[in-house]
Amino acid sequence: MRLAGPEDRAAVERLVHDAYEPWIEVIGMRPVPMEADYAALIEAGHVHVTDDLQGLIVLVPEHGVLLVDNVAVRPESHGKGIGRALLAYAEEQARRLGLPALRLYTNVKMASNIALYTSLGYVETGREGVKGRSAVMMRKELSP
Repeated sequence: MRLAGPEDRAAVERLVHDAYEPWIEVIGMRPVPMEADYAALIEAGHVHVTDDLQGLIVLVPEHGVLLVDNVAVRPESHGKGIGRALLAYAEEQARRLGLPALRLYTNVKMASNIALYTSLGYVETGREGVKGRSAVMMRKELSP
């Protein structure tokens, strides 16, 4: 795992597009991660990629929590444990930063994502609108 650099921007944008494009039909619009400014996120040091660029995670430190803003895996790499590895990496980063919890949100229609997060110890904390979409808010407390 490494931080993405400016030279990775095109590959990052392609990965996000390929990962989220199948969800457009399910939710009826482009998922929020497809609208993000990846040049700015990379510049801010928030985008972490696997060495082979098969997956990425966007991590944004907040007050008392690490926001998992996006987890994306290339469709041909689904089922290989990359998403789980990215989320484990997020936990390591939260601990490194001294943050006791992680939070994320996902579209209410992304049932497989909600199931994955739940299986990894995230709990639903509410539902709200995010950029015109219905989102499930989730949180995971880290053990000391």
